[in-house]
Amino acid sequence: MSNIQNKVIIITGASSGMGKATATLLAERGAKVVVGARRKRQLDELVTTITSNGGSASFQVTDVTNRSDVENLVKHAINTYGKVDVMINNAGVMPISPLDDLLVEDWENMIDVNIKGVLYGIAAALPVFRRQGSGHFINIASTAGHKTVPNQSVYSGTKYAVRAISEGLRQEAGDKLRVTIISPGMTRTDVVDSMTNPEVKAQLEDIAMPADTIAQSIAFAIEQPAEIDVNEVIVRPTAQG
Repeated sequence: MSNIQNKVIIITGASSGMGKATATLLAERGAKVVVGARRKRQLDELVTTITSNGGSASFQVTDVTNRSDVENLVKHAINTYGKVDVMINNAGVMPISPLDDLLVEDWENMIDVNIKGVLYGIAAALPVFRRQGSGHFINIASTAGHKTVPNQSVYSGTKYAVRAISEGLRQEAGDKLRVTIISPGMTRTDVVDSMTNPEVKAQLEDIAMPADTIAQSIAFAIEQPAEIDVNEVIVRPTAQG
């Protein structure tokens, strides 16, 4: 039997892209998924699709920049399924631009979603994991958290922070909890679809990998035996420099 079977797995940013693909795959493998995001209609459609295919899923509208929303998502999972086995902090934004553009509101949004959203997820789930004596954090970073390039400095900084926070959490976690960092390269998500520069969009679409690729990587980390912690996975298209 898969080590994913019957696990209760929370996924933020699950209304599209990597989060949606991950929820779909894990539900197919027998997990009970609890999905959170800001867009209620997309969450409702996702849960309906999963349950109509024989899976188990529930949703809670969640803005990860609001700490109480994240706490309520975890409480919803416990009230629905009685426990939480995995917390996937997936929600992220990527409004990249040159620093000279001084898009300070974009910078603040990236800090709020990409860093504070992960911290709120940790704050909500860590006490639960401690009480249970088990649990698994999976935090979504990026290849931008390994290499900084022009126009991505703030985004890159937030993803370096995710990696640093996650590694510190791993060292503090002890032998009962697991912590995994997933660092995707260019992936086909709403971020690519929403880009308005046709040349940049075309370049990214040419090399971007499907979101299912990241879902498979997440499933790999979860399905390992409890005493095995997959600490970090970097996944990128072969065409990405």
